[in-house]
Amino acid sequence: MKPFVIATRADLRMVESGPARDYMAHAHVHDALAEVARRHGERPALCALAHAEDLAPRRWTHAELLTQVRRAANLFRAIAAGEPPRVALLLPPLPEAWMALWGAETAGIACPINHALGDEHIAALLRAAGVNLVVTLMPGHAGGEIGARVLKLRATVPGLLGVLTVGGATTGTLDFAVELARHRGDALEFDLPRHAGTIAALFHTGGTTGLPKLAQHTHANQLHAAWGAAQMYAASERDVILNAFPLFHVAGAFVYGLALLLSGAQIVLPPPLGWRDAAFVARAWALIREHRVSLIAGVPTVMSALLAAPRGAADATGVRMQLTGGSPLPGELAARFEAETGIGVRNILGMTECAGVIAIEPVRSPRTPGSCGLPLPFTEVQAVAADGRPCAVGENGVLRVRGPNVGPGYTDAARNAGTFEEGWLVTGDIGHVDGEGRVFVTGRAKDVIIRGAHNIDPGIIEEALMGHPLVQMAAAVGEPDEYAGELPVAYVVPRPGGSAPSAEELLAFAAARIDERAACPKRIAVLPTLPLTAIGKVYKPALRAMALQHVVEERLARAGLEGRVRAEGVDDGGRLRVRFVACAGQSRDTLAPALSALMAGFAVDHVIEGGRE
Repeated sequence: MKPFVIATRADLRMVESGPARDYMAHAHVHDALAEVARRHGERPALCALAHAEDLAPRRWTHAELLTQVRRAANLFRAIAAGEPPRVALLLPPLPEAWMALWGAETAGIACPINHALGDEHIAALLRAAGVNLVVTLMPGHAGGEIGARVLKLRATVPGLLGVLTVGGATTGTLDFAVELARHRGDALEFDLPRHAGTIAALFHTGGTTGLPKLAQHTHANQLHAAWGAAQMYAASERDVILNAFPLFHVAGAFVYGLALLLSGAQIVLPPPLGWRDAAFVARAWALIREHRVSLIAGVPTVMSALLAAPRGAADATGVRMQLTGGSPLPGELAARFEAETGIGVRNILGMTECAGVIAIEPVRSPRTPGSCGLPLPFTEVQAVAADGRPCAVGENGVLRVRGPNVGPGYTDAARNAGTFEEGWLVTGDIGHVDGEGRVFVTGRAKDVIIRGAHNIDPGIIEEALMGHPLVQMAAAVGEPDEYAGELPVAYVVPRPGGSAPSAEELLAFAAARIDERAACPKRIAVLPTLPLTAIGKVYKPALRAMALQHVVEERLARAGLEGRVRAEGVDDGGRLRVRFVACAGQSRDTLAPALSALMAGFAVDHVIEGGRE
């Protein structure tokens, strides 16, 4: 692996002038990590903070990390009686999660799972992946109670051979640290498959309900994505990245994880709650200075949190770039972050199905507003029009991608339709490619607001509102409407330390900056916070449910039903419904006709609970 910086399209073409097979020297993640350990063995690889005031964080060099990875691989193989195991990881971003991830990929197949999912969904993923080992937390661990939940699910997962717990052991589990120490770390005790098509991991995607969708990664997919990212970051062994992403997210594992490890760099891991830890956020800039962080990784909401956090005059001086992706980057937020911190911002486009990376804005080139940067080497990105033809330069269409980073599809091949088509990965993003090869995302095919027959990109509204000096965060969704189907509404969080703007002020501000009349929000609500996912993305299903509840409550008041029944908006995996609860003394049978009439104009299901028959 020879370091090379990709800053321009010319650099990209230079890399692509050689054979694609020579771009990444290794066919297996273990071999790549072993080379890093040979070259940078004594340099720091992981630094884990137990809490925001931790003065003695745990640390591992690259050589020590490789030792732990080998021990984990040997442990997993031993429990699986020498067969390649399938190891589920239900862990916050602790250092043990990193050891288990690479150890699982070395021994067999890793299956990282979002531990914030419901129990039934977790169990369904464990079964769909054919998992036979689980690594999770000891019940009562400071990092959360996922371990206790996993232990209750054991009986629902046939073929499960064992559960390893971080932080100790309990009845029916093995202490992960104790078991690691019993196995060799100087060598692997089994032969390593080294062909490019070896499956390394299964990452779940596709929402939180319904049948699990497991995207397959080969070792070659992950290595190509990570090595391409490292080159576009101009990463080196001198870098230190602050990476709070969980490892069930491809950005945490590969875009900001493996990419930096392959460069011989160091990853600083925050306390287990990451950006949801108020004490960590309050000390974030001081920690960035103390640990000599040179790269920060985070979604746009993390950037907003950093802007609001206390910052000393010298805290940001060592940071060379803020790397972001995972959700649309408002241009106003990027410009504000750069102006207030002096740190450049670079955007990334990726998907779970391609090990997290499609395109990156190179850090050695100027930021192009609205751009997601250049595609990875040997990766083709194309916009396709509604009639199936490739779009012209600058013409918007649905983006699709093909290249060595694209995985072989889902474990259930029947689910590939619409996403994996004729060698292409269809992203679902609406965008274009400009004359310099840069990729632009202008909307999300699945995230549009449909007002009548008019498609509205919520990003237009969010971009306008983020330009207001008192707005820290903004998110737009569609509010159900009997006539138009949906009307655009927005939710904003004011910047701390000042007065909150009124809804009327924000409506006028947005209207003056949105050229598309249909896209002007009908309503804006000011909230103290926005609902976020585990990695800090705005969780729009919760906002859609909130918008639905608001509009139904309005209709209840108009119909004279206020006080007789209350409404609750629910988003059930992308499907909206209303839960009506009849007040005491009210008859559900009497209310039912009026509520059915009220809901007749909405394409939304409803149920009636409470009250009396």
